[in-house]
Order: sequence, then C-alpha cells, then structure tokens
Amino acid sequence: MPRAIWTGAISFGLVNVPVKLYSAVSKQTVRFHQLHAPDGVRIQQKRVCPAEDKEVPYEEIVKGYEISPDHYVVITPDELEAIEPRKTKTIDIEDFVDLDEIDPLYYDHPYYLLPGQGAQKPYKLLVEAMKQANKVGIARVVIRTKEQLVAIRPVGEILAMASMNFADEVVDPDSFDEQPGEETDTSKREVEMAQELIASLTSEFDPTKYHDSYRERVLEMIEAKADGQEIAVQPVEEAEPVPDLMAALEASLAAAKQDKKKPASRPKPKPKAKPKAKAKS
Repeated sequence: MPRAIWTGAISFGLVNVPVKLYSAVSKQTVRFHQLHAPDGVRIQQKRVCPAEDKEVPYEEIVKGYEISPDHYVVITPDELEAIEPRKTKTIDIEDFVDLDEIDPLYYDHPYYLLPGQGAQKPYKLLVEAMKQANKVGIARVVIRTKEQLVAIRPVGEILAMASMNFADEVVDPDSFDEQPGEETDTSKREVEMAQELIASLTSEFDPTKYHDSYRERVLEMIEAKADGQEIAVQPVEEAEPVPDLMAALEASLAAAKQDKKKPASRPKPKPKAKPKAKAKS
C-alpha cells in the first residue's frame, strides 16, 4: 500500500481540511550501473580535488555558486537554513481559476490528496463545490524544504494536486528562431485536408493504449543476453527527406481510412519480470 509523503491540511479562507499527500505516479525505468569492462566489477564514484590530486572527505565539501568563470560565492548550510521557507502543515489556496486557463506547460509532478482522519465530510464538500464550480485551486505548500506552487482539482471523487513551474521557469516560445514566420503560408485546401486527417485519427483518450515500447525492448534484450543469446545490432536508419506536403496529406488520409477498416489488434502482452542475474562461475 502506498505511503503518504506529507500530511497537513488544505486551507482556504477560514476552512481547514486535513489531507494526506501521495505521489500519483510510479516511474518505470530501467536502471543501469557503471561497471569495469575487463572484470565486470561496479566502479566507485570519488570526489577528487584536481588542485591537490587527492580524494576529498565529505566534511571538507562546501556549496559554491559560480558568479564568473572559476569564481564562486561560498554558502554555508546555516545560511541556507536561515532563509528556507517556513515549514507549515497547510496547503494555502490563494486563488480559484478555470481549468482551461492553465497551460499544461506549467504542470510538473502529479499527486493525490486524500482525506485525513475525520476529514471525510469537509473533504467531500470541497470536492463537490470545486466540481460544480469547475474551478482549480492555485496554492502554495512547503514540501521538505522547498516551497511549491501547486494546482488542486477534483478527479472523480478525490482531489489531485500537481506541482507547477513558476512563470520564469517556462521558456517563452517566441525565443526560438526556428518557428515559422509570417512569410510561411498555407492554402485553404491544405488546412482542410489536415483537418480531415486529424478527424480520421480522432478517438477517445485511452491511457492503457500507450506503453513504453523502448523500455519493453530493453528488458527483452536484457533477458535474452542473460540467457546467453547474441544480440544483432540494427543499423541506424537515415532520416527521409520531407515529402511534398499535399502528397503526404493524401497518402496519410488514404492510410488512415484503410486502418479504420482493419479489425482491432489484440493488446500487446505485458513485459516479463526483471531477469535475475546469473551467478558467476
């Protein structure tokens, strides 16, 4: 059973709703270790001072902020602790906004907020009120030592919370030179065909339809190598040149219509469990 990573209360106005915070995702990644190739022994990472060419003990390491090349301002742990945000046990809602006003670029990590002990009624009241108002609560909370800007919204019968990027952390799209300029034009027919292609590919969102095929291939390769199989390295395919736009749209529409006629394929089986390492002889 998942464990709460934070407990406190949602605060809006003079109302406090005790809650528990849980991470809403569990990242599935394939982790590798660095080994010494000749003997297969895991290597160690050491902190070395290049000026003295010797390993540095942890107690001699300090934090430094580079203000110019090779010039640092040293900051002590006590100095950082003195300006840390005040640790509280509340998620303070500052504003309620419409969901469609928030660009997804601002979302970071998702969480669930579940009711704390004895808080079922005020929790459900908040969920129902936010659902009927179709609003998202923008709040601040201190998790560990970092102040987070967060968005709280109802998802079904519970509350979800997402940490958010601050405005100065989101890159302005106008800062890129590669975006198409005003001199780039599209014809009415091209737009209509693109819209028709989008319509032919439109369906209801099913998150179980999508899976990490690369991670699955990595696990399959690991299992095959653990069983002593040889792995053939596939050549890298060269990128094809950009085709004629109208011809590409027409071909895409024809392929999409053909796919609609095909029977639904069976779901791909889940990848096998992580292989066990074989004992060295």
